[in-house]
Amino acid sequence: MALLVMFSTVSFTIEKHFCGDVLIDISIFTEADKCAMEAYEVALEKITKKSCCKDVIDVVEGQNKLKFSSFEDLDFEQQQFIASYTCAYINLFKGLPKVTIPHKDYSPPNLVTDIQVLDQVFII
Repeated sequence: MALLVMFSTVSFTIEKHFCGDVLIDISIFTEADKCAMEAYEVALEKITKKSCCKDVIDVVEGQNKLKFSSFEDLDFEQQQFIASYTCAYINLFKGLPKVTIPHKDYSPPNLVTDIQVLDQVFII
């Protein structure tokens, strides 16, 4: 939900650089790279007054008005539902009683021999 709100409110620009009718570069958030003809066109523009290179800027504007509501704006039934849901949800996470394990500190005896081999009892 937070990502949806973030992406709906973000604005960004898409800049395209054309040299004639050929698309040279597309850039989002930054300035598009100019072609090699751009430096030559600056000198030529003084003579011809017409440039073959052009920049197209598209601005995608996000939503700038969000609705903020408070708990007091809700109806009484909605407030009652939210309060009861919150209490029920919090009570789900009550801790379990502490269980004592009587054999927690008991260490098993050391095995000297293998009992199954000693008694020749094998599971087949």
